[in-house]
Amino acid sequence: MGFKTKIRFLHKWLGLISGLIVFIVCITGCIFCFHDEIKDITRKEWRLVEPKNEPFLTPSVLKEKALEIVPKNKTSMVAYYGKNRSAIVYTYSDTENLYLYFNPYSGQYLKTENPKTDFFIIVEYIHLYLLLPDYIGKHIIGGATIIFILLLISGIIQWWPKRKSDIKRSFTIKWNAKWRRVNYDWHNTSGFYIALIALILAITGLTFTYEWVGDGIYKSFNFGGDKAAETKTPIIDTTKFKSNSVDAIDKAFAQTIKLQPKAEMFFVMIPQQKGDVVSTGAYPHTLRYDQQSNYYFHPSSGELIKSQTFDKKTLGLQVVEMNYGIHTGQVLDLPGKIIAFTVSLLASALPVTGFIIWFGRSKKSKHKNTKKPSH
Repeated sequence: MGFKTKIRFLHKWLGLISGLIVFIVCITGCIFCFHDEIKDITRKEWRLVEPKNEPFLTPSVLKEKALEIVPKNKTSMVAYYGKNRSAIVYTYSDTENLYLYFNPYSGQYLKTENPKTDFFIIVEYIHLYLLLPDYIGKHIIGGATIIFILLLISGIIQWWPKRKSDIKRSFTIKWNAKWRRVNYDWHNTSGFYIALIALILAITGLTFTYEWVGDGIYKSFNFGGDKAAETKTPIIDTTKFKSNSVDAIDKAFAQTIKLQPKAEMFFVMIPQQKGDVVSTGAYPHTLRYDQQSNYYFHPSSGELIKSQTFDKKTLGLQVVEMNYGIHTGQVLDLPGKIIAFTVSLLASALPVTGFIIWFGRSKKSKHKNTKKPSH
């Protein structure tokens, strides 16, 4: 068995094993690409607000307003998504998580969202876990993604032209041929054209499943180093203060805005127990989850303990934090999303066209073997 024959055998069986999962992951990725744009159209009543030239309400005020509506829930985070967007108070209880939307200027309650019944969050959970328990689903998705990477590599090896005369044929689809030939050409040619970007999407996707992938990216760009050490949350002495203060949350938010006056999006993580610091984040662009600057404040005094601006982070950490933006195409705004959507859509067709090739060949082989001998 020659090298290419072995690769073809490997490609075939890996494709058959992972095909359905790869198809589901790619299709859900397509749907999720434009979730913000779609939600801004279909849910504008509670996602968008009239921008005003005045400061946002403090996190403690919005937290209290949320408590009035869902008194049994605790608040984990308050997020401000931009001057023309609602603020969201993220709450949780033993039974459910609820996201409450407020006008950030007036404090008007707009909507409660349950992630368990939200279409796009369900799509995201299918994409990440197949709606299975995360400790099971993530490994199925992770395994299928690793197989998909192997399929891309083995596919390129098979596609690679043997002779110079084959080059033109390898780059084109013979549209006037029979449909089986068109399907075969489409599988090979589209696979080649999307291979590099599909590989990037697959690797960035793996970071959501396996922490070691993110650590590997961090070390690759930093030529070593320790991601855990760079991202470590400061530890404070709990014996030196009585309790967490509500004022500390508001002070932390005010200081973050002062430190990042040009930022469009902010979040404030609410301490859940004594000793938890108040952590905040600022992003330069609305609905873009990269280039973040992080700050850590004392939960009682509101004093700044540690700052980690984007420009002071190592290249490795910058790339790791850009992972979501790269994976969804957000890093290049709308053109990036269109690229991610198109590549995901074409990638979703690969298991289908591949299965048709296999089915056609196996049917042909079976037909040959079952031919009756002539008497």
